[in-house]
Amino acid sequence: MARRTKAEAAATREMLLDAAEAIFLERGVARTSLEQIARHAGMTRGAVYWHFHNKADLFRAMLLRVRMPFEELVEEIGDPGLAERPLEAIRQACQRGFARLEQPRYRRVHAILIHHCETFGEIDPLAMQNEIAQEACGALIEYFSVAAEQQQLREDISPEQAARLLQASLGGLFHDWLRNHEQYSLVQRGMELVDTMLRLVSRSPSATGAARPV
Repeated sequence: MARRTKAEAAATREMLLDAAEAIFLERGVARTSLEQIARHAGMTRGAVYWHFHNKADLFRAMLLRVRMPFEELVEEIGDPGLAERPLEAIRQACQRGFARLEQPRYRRVHAILIHHCETFGEIDPLAMQNEIAQEACGALIEYFSVAAEQQQLREDISPEQAARLLQASLGGLFHDWLRNHEQYSLVQRGMELVDTMLRLVSRSPSATGAARPV
């Protein structure tokens, strides 16, 4: 019975987060109340407070469902040899990340964070976006640093410059894609951009997997 109760509680929490996604995307975060979320999920507001302290707590939980740290993307590839091929590791992690972002939930939540969330109370969307960006940039700098140590990176570009150049390019693409996600594939266009950027910062195209098809 205890296991069933725990499973039911987990299912209720997921239903509330699903409802929050739908209402936040439709109305915006600031204009959405916990009562509206509960009603959309077919529950009472008390059920929301059982699982979340307030709307900010629920909002952060919603974001956590789509967080994908760069290191985890690399680990999912399951190729221990990537440690010696840092530029290829970056390439494959980006490919996995794009594919994940094309999934409806990931797209919806990032659209909410970037386009449907105002700063109010304990919710600061800009700070949350900066946190995600800094985490990704830090990981990229580490991989580009290894590439520099292995003399795979151009001498006139530092690991930090390479990381920020790639991140800025991909960030612009992602923001545009969120507004026009039905117009083109993020995976296809994103990998074209990644391959181009890696060729620009590497000493030779053979240092990356840029020549391979997506």
